[in-house]
Amino acid sequence: MQIPVPRLPHRPAPLRAESDARLTVELASVVAGARRRALRDGDRQIDTAHLLHSLIEGDGGARAAFGDGPQVARVLGYLVQRSIGYGLRWQGSVEDSGAGPAVRAAEPAGWSPSAAAAMEGALVRARLRGGPRATGLDLLAAIAADHRCRAVEVLDRAGVDAGWLEGRIGELSQQV
Repeated sequence: MQIPVPRLPHRPAPLRAESDARLTVELASVVAGARRRALRDGDRQIDTAHLLHSLIEGDGGARAAFGDGPQVARVLGYLVQRSIGYGLRWQGSVEDSGAGPAVRAAEPAGWSPSAAAAMEGALVRARLRGGPRATGLDLLAAIAADHRCRAVEVLDRAGVDAGWLEGRIGELSQQV
């Protein structure tokens, strides 16, 4: 049974999600990594591409969702290029795929509306599967379900179909 990623009205994710007890230790580390990446890159907000980059680098379960092929390397290649040209058009703009309400950042690296919606989607997905905490796979599923977010744009450019990735996550979730 594939656990759906719900399309519910979203509230902003906590700005300090890495200390949120609703996240696994691994996912909290991923969020902290995304925050550091956004600050280092000079971005105003954490977006879904920051989250995707941290997921691939720091969460073995999320990385495994891409399978054994060259997909992870291609996705990482696009994500690394972000700071040297590919993502420069994103700097100074707010990622808003329409997945959630606009979020006003309370700190320099707040959350884009799409990233906040993805975090909330991960928490909802964890509740639906009966888990006490959201995992990296929950977050990756929520990101892949938002076909208008920056992370899915990166996936598309790297040749990874977001629909295929959602199905793969569903398969992996059943094996657990």
